[in-house]
Amino acid sequence: MKIAILGTRGIPNHYGGFEQFAEYFSVFLAEKKHEVYVYNSHNHPYKEKTFKGVKIIHKYDPENKIGTAGQFIYDLNCILDIRKQNFDIILQLGYTSSSVWYFLLPKKPIVITNMDGLEWKRSKYAKVVQKGLLFAEKLAVKSSDYLVSDSIGIQKYLKQKYDKESTYIAYGASLFTNPNEQLITQYNVEKYQFNMILARLEPENNIETILDGVVLSQDNTPMIVIGNHNTKFGNYLKQKFKTTTTIRFLGAIYNIEHLDNLRYFSNLYFHGHSVGGTNPSLLEAMASQALIIAHNNEFNSAILKENAYYFSNSEEVRKIIAEIKKNNNLQFIQNNFNAVANEYNWNTINGKYLQLFENCIVKKN
Repeated sequence: MKIAILGTRGIPNHYGGFEQFAEYFSVFLAEKKHEVYVYNSHNHPYKEKTFKGVKIIHKYDPENKIGTAGQFIYDLNCILDIRKQNFDIILQLGYTSSSVWYFLLPKKPIVITNMDGLEWKRSKYAKVVQKGLLFAEKLAVKSSDYLVSDSIGIQKYLKQKYDKESTYIAYGASLFTNPNEQLITQYNVEKYQFNMILARLEPENNIETILDGVVLSQDNTPMIVIGNHNTKFGNYLKQKFKTTTTIRFLGAIYNIEHLDNLRYFSNLYFHGHSVGGTNPSLLEAMASQALIIAHNNEFNSAILKENAYYFSNSEEVRKIIAEIKKNNNLQFIQNNFNAVANEYNWNTINGKYLQLFENCIVKKN
């Protein structure tokens, strides 16, 4: 098959979940002798034309000059190039800035779209933007031949709202089995003597709720917050919690080895995400053998089941901090680790996508 992957900033991953998946899946396809192309932003630091057998097409992306609107131009440039190619399958990762150009997609290829989370629910967006995102979601559902949901919750939502079937395929993660205690010393923490949050600092990730719980607990255990805090909401959080010395804003950390070790050696790992499907960082926390304290919603509970503690407000966070310790919950940790090994490993996830592609080709022919 000749396959195009668009909707990411490109590979190798220098940004987030979709980029990580695009990297692993495209290399997997290339190893299976498929002809696979990934569209990269021209701003991507990797400038080569191939990556581990994957062909890379760089397209002009003005996002760094004009902001979010640049994503629409970048996606347009990708889709205009797709029209010149002769692809069998186009895999769209997300729809936010690409679905408006659906009428430009060539008719011959099969269009498969991963619908991501409920982008229009994100509180960081103004009401008018939320309406635009809901319209983009509707266009993506209408213009795609097949849909992929990365969680059962999203699959149910698409069925209920649009009466459209989708294939459930989660994200993957790599098992972390080589802890190195020395790597965490530079962050001024000691093993199992700190709690942590790893997330984009946005309201729907419930970071404020968690930190309110930290203040209520009056606990001396350090709480490290990993994520870019030089944003409007990040500055608000830093100002609000500046007198609580146990709360430390570390900024963004992209070194996966460091993140894996911090998760592994943490006492409590708080996952506050409440919007969207299977969050990659949640699977990585499971793979890193963290004890997970998750926001109580269907997206998180579908993955973690009974192998986590859940919170809905700051008082519940306070209670968990006071009563729960990692070393008393090793079975939760093992169960989550096994779930990644058996269900969410990249080989299984990649295989499910490839099987979907093959089934779509058979149906078409």
